[in-house]
Amino acid sequence: MTTPIYKQKRYLIPTLFLFLLICLRVMLPTLVKNYMNTVLATSIPGYVGKVEDVGISLYRGAYQLNGFTLKAKNSNSEIPFLKLPNNDISIQWNALFRGKIVGKLFLRKPQINIVKEDQKTQPVTDVKEDDWTKTLTNIVPIDINIFEIEDGKISFKEITSKPKIDLDIHDINLSATNLRNVKSVRGKLPSTLKITGTSIGNGDLNINGKLDLIKEIPDIDIAMEFTKIDITALNAFTKHYAGIDFEKGTIDMFSEIVIADSYLKGYIKPLIKKTKLIGKDDTFIDSIWEGLIGFTKFVFRNQSNKVIATKIPLEGDLSNVSTNVWLTVGSVIKNAWIKAFENNVDDTIDYKKVLEEKKD
Repeated sequence: MTTPIYKQKRYLIPTLFLFLLICLRVMLPTLVKNYMNTVLATSIPGYVGKVEDVGISLYRGAYQLNGFTLKAKNSNSEIPFLKLPNNDISIQWNALFRGKIVGKLFLRKPQINIVKEDQKTQPVTDVKEDDWTKTLTNIVPIDINIFEIEDGKISFKEITSKPKIDLDIHDINLSATNLRNVKSVRGKLPSTLKITGTSIGNGDLNINGKLDLIKEIPDIDIAMEFTKIDITALNAFTKHYAGIDFEKGTIDMFSEIVIADSYLKGYIKPLIKKTKLIGKDDTFIDSIWEGLIGFTKFVFRNQSNKVIATKIPLEGDLSNVSTNVWLTVGSVIKNAWIKAFENNVDDTIDYKKVLEEKKD
C-alpha cells in the first residue's frame, strides 16, 4: 500500500511550511490593522485614530489603508480632523534600479477638517512635530518618493457661529515627484510640485514649484495663483468677524515664496475687484458700518480699474519671518494712486538670486 504523499517525510516539512505561509497571508491584514490601530490610539497626544480595513498586495509590494480617521479626543464635534477613505502605499520598483528603496503614497478623497471649537479644546501647539513624524514612520516604514492626491478637500468650520462658517478648498489634485532625490539634478531643486483645486466661491487654485526636501530645512521655489473667488461666498465669515457682507465682487490672490538655505523671501498679493457692500436686508447699524468700510475701500482703491490691492512682503530667516508694515501700507497707496498691480504672479522672486543674497 502506497503511503499518502502528505505523510512522506520529505514532503511533510515543505507542506507544513506552505500551510503556515497561507495562514500568515490570510491573517496578515488583521495583524497589520491591529498594530496600526494600537499605534494611532496611543502615539499622538490629544488625538485618537483608527483604520477600518487593511489590504495587502504582495505581488506589487503594496498595502491599502481604508477608513483612516484621526479625531481630537476632547472635541466638541464628531467631525474628524483627518479622514482618509482610500490610501495606497507601494514600493516604487523602478527606483530599485537606481539603488533606492522608496515608495509611492496615493490618497483618494482625503479630507482635513479644521473645526475652531475643537482647536480650543486641543490646541495645535500641544502636539509636537515628533509625535506626528514618529507615528507616520511607524505606519509608512519606507521613504516616500512620489506623493499623489486625488479629489482632496481642506475645510475650516465654525459650528457655533451664526450663521455657521464652512469654508473649503475641494477637488484638490496634488502631484509631488522625486521627493527623495532618486534622480539627482545638479544645481537645481530636484523635486516637482503641482497642486490644483477649487475653493468656495468657485475660485481656481494653481500652485507650481520645485523642492529639495532632503535638507534639514527644505529649499523651495513656489508660485501660487488663487483666482476668481466669488466674495459673496465668504459672507458668513466676514459678517461674523467684521460685521460686513457683500452683494458682489471677486478676490484674486498671487504669491511667490522662496526658501534658500533657511532664508525666506516672497510676497502675498491680494486683489479685490468690483465689490459692492450694503445689502437690502441690512439694518441701519449694519449700513453705517458697511458705509465706513466702503469709504475706506474707496480711499485705497485704484481709481482707474476699481481694484483694491496690496503686496505683503515676506523676508527673513525661518525663526523670524516678518512682514514690513510700512512697505505694506506703501504698496496699498501705490496701487491706489500711482500704478495698479498687475493681475498675475510678478515672477520677481528667483531661487538662485535668493541663494546668492543668503551667501552675501
